[in-house]
Amino acid sequence: HLVESGGGLVQPGGSLRLSCAASGSTSAYLDFYTVGWFRQAPGKEREGVSSISMSGSSTNYTDSVKGRFTISRDNAKNIIYLQMNSLKPEDTAIYFCAAAVPPLYSRTWVTLDAVQYEYWGQGTQVTVSS
Repeated sequence: HLVESGGGLVQPGGSLRLSCAASGSTSAYLDFYTVGWFRQAPGKEREGVSSISMSGSSTNYTDSVKGRFTISRDNAKNIIYLQMNSLKPEDTAIYFCAAAVPPLYSRTWVTLDAVQYEYWGQGTQVTVSS
């Protein structure tokens, strides 16, 4: 199981840091997964935001967050972070983290394709509003 935290209400231009922690059967092995952040706004489809490889050496971002969001991981603590800066009202959504077993256990594989992810958290609400 994955658990997200760190969401909340923030003014435009503000920052939040989301955390994704593992528990249960995935907790001992989160460092063997590619982890992604996704978001879903009301009335919109789920969107891939960012992902990070098993090793942490590869990352990717959807175009709308490049230069503003940073994904990172602390494998010793089994936590993945999403630092979100310069937040905009259009970033308002429920944010989910998810874990995927990389093909051939590649340490550099990343993807924003939600179909590839097997384990999902319940989500944390991020609201950007003045």
